[in-house]
Amino acid sequence: MSIATILLPDFTLILLGLFLRRFTRWGDEAWAGMERMVYFVLFPALLFYSTARMPLDFSATGRLLEGGLLVLVCGIVLGWVAKAIFNSSHKDFASGVQTAFRFNSYMGLALASRLGGDHGTSLMALLIGFAVPLANMAAVHALVHGSGGLAKELAKNPLLIATISGILFNLVGGHVPEVAGIVLSRMGNASIALGLILVGSGLKLSGLKQGQGLSAWFIGVKLIASPALALAFARWYGLAPLQMQILVGFAALPTASSAYVLAARLGGNGPLTAFIISAGTLASIATLPVWLYLAGA
Repeated sequence: MSIATILLPDFTLILLGLFLRRFTRWGDEAWAGMERMVYFVLFPALLFYSTARMPLDFSATGRLLEGGLLVLVCGIVLGWVAKAIFNSSHKDFASGVQTAFRFNSYMGLALASRLGGDHGTSLMALLIGFAVPLANMAAVHALVHGSGGLAKELAKNPLLIATISGILFNLVGGHVPEVAGIVLSRMGNASIALGLILVGSGLKLSGLKQGQGLSAWFIGVKLIASPALALAFARWYGLAPLQMQILVGFAALPTASSAYVLAARLGGNGPLTAFIISAGTLASIATLPVWLYLAGA
């Protein structure tokens, strides 16, 4: 399967979302409702079902998880380096730094499904499940001062809850009944398609009045430095071809759209965050194929 075949359907859905948001009159409430449906219902169903079914052989996936977490930590460190380089306000920095290491899970699972079917989806879901707590802690830490806010944000994160539940269900030997499995599978498929459309609907390239250098730094860390490190780690560990593609693809994902929601809710610079997310997502159309090619996809 060619890289164009792998990526074109997903980017087409993103562009469809952009088109629908610009040329329909559905209203912000309709889009917000779809976002809540995907984030709180459909996407958690996918994460639970994927982690509940996959063989939890950490001897086979341990290096993949280690590589993913190492890449994430490096992204966090490189993101914070910007604080010493750029003369930006704390509000701008705290809002934008999360875009250097957070990842778009919708795109990640769609990509993994194209790369490796159910097995690829399960590997990406496991990687996302372990990375979400660390990424969220780092993102919230920059925006709130005090462990109470951090603990509250993590405790109610539906992606974290679904992943932990799926892993625990798997570890105790639980079996998903056939009918429930069909329902969860269809919910998961819907979450990927709708999630990609919602990524496109949220693209906004206006609102950047300052912080161009800061924005470029965060986008560079996310789309260039992180996947380069992932490729180096994958080769160092000697990962299997699919695991290498999953790790590099995970690292090369653009920033999560929910980074804007977090920044806006916690008093950050929403327009700046929205610009970085949108510019990074559009730039990934060019960078993601390159990294997949280098990873052997």
